Amino acid sequence: MPVALVIGARNLGFAVIQRLLADGWTVAGGARSADTLAKVEQAGATALDVDVTDQASVLEALNEVATKHGRIDLVVNAASPYGGSRGGPFGGGPLAEAEATGFEDWSAGPMRGAFAFLSASARFLKDQEGDATVIQVTGGSARRAMPGRGLWAAGAFGVRALTQAAALELREHRIHVALLVVDAGIDRSASSDDLKTADPGSLADAVAYLASQSPRAMTHELQVTPALDRWVP
Repeated sequence: MPVALVIGARNLGFAVIQRLLADGWTVAGGARSADTLAKVEQAGATALDVDVTDQASVLEALNEVATKHGRIDLVVNAASPYGGSRGGPFGGGPLAEAEATGFEDWSAGPMRGAFAFLSASARFLKDQEGDATVIQVTGGSARRAMPGRGLWAAGAFGVRALTQAAALELREHRIHVALLVVDAGIDRSASSDDLKTADPGSLADAVAYLASQSPRAMTHELQVTPALDRWVP
């Protein structure tokens, strides 16, 4: 039975946990809030208190899961860590008007989280040896900046760069690293059929697809965009 650790288990991460459990995986879900951890336990997964911006915390979770289940086959980071107060306009606002704390509020958190997640996963999986998959989730701003959201995009660009570096460094070890770019708003409604937004279940399908690939056919970046949302090649 394959084993997965999914960090960021509140929304998209919880959908991934549900999909993996349905597919017969043994799953641990990492989060910070008590409510989310309780939801993970109720779903049938192991709940772990994990700070994705702390390399030591991620390593501790990986070791705990491997000690209990023997190894780890899949690690997913669906968390959205941000620092500061995230004040002002969404995305940080125009650069000429950005607050002095804008970089810390909108850019640093995602990069810090991706670094801690990817570096800890790389260290652990290289020592573990054998095939494994690492999936980092990010938004459409990893592909291009938009006016008034440059600080937001800077963080996403950093996440993409770190994921690309991890993919290049770990390929020869048969460790598949992929960036899942969700170029869309995520619909939180369980019954919606809004083709302008992405539903968590379909995004979980994308994670399952990436996790199913063999070392002979690795997808390192997968972008998903709903049919009625704006798509720019």
